[in-house]
Amino acid sequence: MKITDMRVTPIAMGDPPLLNAAGLHAPYALRTIVELVSDDGISGVGEVPGGAVTTSALEAAREAVVGADPFARRANLAALEAIAGRLDWSRTTLMRVSSAVDVASHDLIGKAIGKPVVDLLGGAVRERVEFAAYLFYKDEGAGGESATGEELGARIDPSAGGWPAARHARAHEHDEVVAQARAMCDEYGFGSIKLKGGVFSPDHEVVTIRALREAFGPYVPLRLDPNAVWSVETAVKAGEQLVDLLEYYEDPVRGQEAMAEVARRLDLPLATNMCTVAFEHLPQSVRLGSERIILVDHHAWGGLLAAVELDRICATFGRELSMHSNSHLGISLAAMTHLAAASPSLAYAVDTHYPWQSDEVIVGGRFVFDGGSLPVSREPGLGVELDRDALARLHANYVRCGLVERNDEVEMQKTRPGWRFEKTRW
Repeated sequence: MKITDMRVTPIAMGDPPLLNAAGLHAPYALRTIVELVSDDGISGVGEVPGGAVTTSALEAAREAVVGADPFARRANLAALEAIAGRLDWSRTTLMRVSSAVDVASHDLIGKAIGKPVVDLLGGAVRERVEFAAYLFYKDEGAGGESATGEELGARIDPSAGGWPAARHARAHEHDEVVAQARAMCDEYGFGSIKLKGGVFSPDHEVVTIRALREAFGPYVPLRLDPNAVWSVETAVKAGEQLVDLLEYYEDPVRGQEAMAEVARRLDLPLATNMCTVAFEHLPQSVRLGSERIILVDHHAWGGLLAAVELDRICATFGRELSMHSNSHLGISLAAMTHLAAASPSLAYAVDTHYPWQSDEVIVGGRFVFDGGSLPVSREPGLGVELDRDALARLHANYVRCGLVERNDEVEMQKTRPGWRFEKTRW
């Protein structure tokens, strides 16, 4: 089997104004869809965080991908690394390109041999994958509106009840976040809750966690992610108030050394998607004990094959896995589900932004969570197919919205003039 064509399509999907330590989500989130076509006429798909840089790099990767054998995944990665060196790609760009090609190759291979991707990753250790409610402090709005105010996506009626209203509503105060959590959990059945912090003062965010604990009782796991903008002293002080409230404490501080110091001073599991994000970071992670849980993201580690290797290393060194998410559609959600199903070290419900999105690019529309979980597809490949009409519409959004990169700081400045990102804010 040979790859005879590689199709690269940048898209923009509606994204609500979610607040985080880096600023504010723009009305559109950017993704890039990759489709690999074989000489047998079979196609496989991948999805990665998008923008002009990623899309351009994927176009440049065509010379290594077209004509390649999709089964030769390590050789293909080496060819991409050679292009990255020649064109001076950043590590982030290389990982995104590698991930897009890797996932699309797995999908292509699975469809060619009639096997689901989970079987290509070693087989399922679970038949369903649990996901967590991912809460945000947010401004009012449901996303999909351009900077000029032109209506490009469907607005959510704020007078509607349940999750549609919560998805549109502002959530700065504790009761507003609790209402958001109730609506999301009622709609999707999630049994774990994560709050994206690093937005308001640590005292404010600790009170929000307390409000969530009071609202949901002692048996719903809670997580807090300040996105590494707290100092060690602030993280320890807040953590001492959170020891009996949190399932884990995600990236309260920046860097492995600071995380290790917090870990030494708190009896609370630390998780990371920021301080240990590459294989070369693992030796120091183990030496320092900077975290107990690594939040794997196949888009950032280079694909599914790399993530499976990370799982084995985590098992060797007593680490556990959970899974990081960004604003994504169904191709990424399918890949995450297959990976989670094949990961023995996965010990927690998986993060997902999926409830925040309303667009979709796969045939049949959006995935439906049942009791906060998704079954692992037994269909060949990822179990999804591209909806070409939806792909064309979302590509048109990309062209018209004018965004070429994600920049939460610039978006925040539109509503809070003069606001600047700070690596350590408290």
